[in-house]
Amino acid sequence: MGEQANICSELVVIGGGPSGYSAAFMAADHGKKVTLVEEDKLGGVCLNRGCIPSKALLRHAGLLREAAAAKECGLVFDGLHFEREKLAQWKEKVVARLSDGVSALAKARGVNVVCGKASFDGPSRLIVCKALGETVTIDFEQAILATGSSPVMPAEFGHGDSRVMDSTAALQLQDVPPRLLVVGGGYIGVEMAFIYSAFGSRVTLVEMADGLLLGADRDLVRPVQQKMASELEAIHLKTKVEKIEALPDGMHVSLVGEKFSGNAVFDKIIVAVGRRPNSTGLGLEKAGANIAARGFVETDAQRRTSNPRIFAIGDVAGEPMLAHKGSHDARVAVEAILGKQKNQHAPVIPFVVFSDPEIAWCGLTESAAASENRAVSVTRFPWAASGRAQTMDRSEGSTKIIMDSSSGKVLGVGMVGAHAGEMIGEGALAVKIGMKADEWAECVHAHPTLSETWMEAAESLNGNATHWFRKRNR
Repeated sequence: MGEQANICSELVVIGGGPSGYSAAFMAADHGKKVTLVEEDKLGGVCLNRGCIPSKALLRHAGLLREAAAAKECGLVFDGLHFEREKLAQWKEKVVARLSDGVSALAKARGVNVVCGKASFDGPSRLIVCKALGETVTIDFEQAILATGSSPVMPAEFGHGDSRVMDSTAALQLQDVPPRLLVVGGGYIGVEMAFIYSAFGSRVTLVEMADGLLLGADRDLVRPVQQKMASELEAIHLKTKVEKIEALPDGMHVSLVGEKFSGNAVFDKIIVAVGRRPNSTGLGLEKAGANIAARGFVETDAQRRTSNPRIFAIGDVAGEPMLAHKGSHDARVAVEAILGKQKNQHAPVIPFVVFSDPEIAWCGLTESAAASENRAVSVTRFPWAASGRAQTMDRSEGSTKIIMDSSSGKVLGVGMVGAHAGEMIGEGALAVKIGMKADEWAECVHAHPTLSETWMEAAESLNGNATHWFRKRNR
């Protein structure tokens, strides 16, 4: 057995992803002695194997689409081609640069970073197993668990064949398979389909549900699904994979669905059917922290577990599994540790699907309002009436605002179109502060921009939108 070291820390944070490093940095900024334990690289799944590499690939997949579409406007790119290895290397440089940046920020703040696999050895003690058998014991006053999540790989796909990939493996971009099956119509599956389709794969997507991206309203999903239908080999809804047989000539797949059933051969398969919290193998039973349904660690409103010394944040603590939700959790937990007792209101969490076009929404959705029988008014502004969208040749989008029928208070917003993810922040702020639609209409937006579609959507409630005629409500 290797050497054993002992550390005493006011606060130990387990997990160096956006949730974990945000918590560690904030606590250190407030004078806490912080130890940050990370098994792999700082930045977590989001930076190293998820959000950042996928958006790097989506950006360049989008450039290929724009170059092809530019022919209609008289701009022809002769000799345009895709160099997979060079793009993969550039993606890794971006990831490394950002990961190094997080490491530099930890050092600048005096955060002690320990590399290794952590598990609890009691309610106030952590054991970290490092390389070469070295063990570090950390006695802590308080701890924050931020261990994230991992891709789900159902047993029927677990052939041990490298041709069956989860999202982590798919983002390595080892090759561009001619025939690709994507299993799962959530945001990960949709983004993967757009990436590989742009780079040259003939993509088939299957989803067991009756629609793609079920968290979003159908009117926002429609333009994305239309675009996918024009690019992909096929989209099969209400369809499941019944059997996979790995043979030398490819992966032989049996599909059973409402409108399609049959056999097909694929060179590779991407499985994107969800993620599960990383809550096992942590010794939580020794720590006295309870695990709730679906493997999430049970917490209260301040993210405190059943052991008052230990907090849990980010993916391991519950839905939605989003980096920015985890960063918000970090703030809540650290403020509780610092004794800043606040009335915790449910945060307004923006959702973004980096499809083509992008979808973004937050707050109350129109479908949720209908299912809850809530009296709401919905106003929309079509991007076909946006000068900026027309100049970009991206008029397929729309912007909508969901308001309380009696007060006019904004309860939710949604947007589909180019750069929707960059503009959802304004909508989140409107929901957060309870802005009224007529107040939003009075907020002057620059012209011509896509952001002014927020203003015109608000104006259209009473038929006042300059660039879209709608009869005034009486």
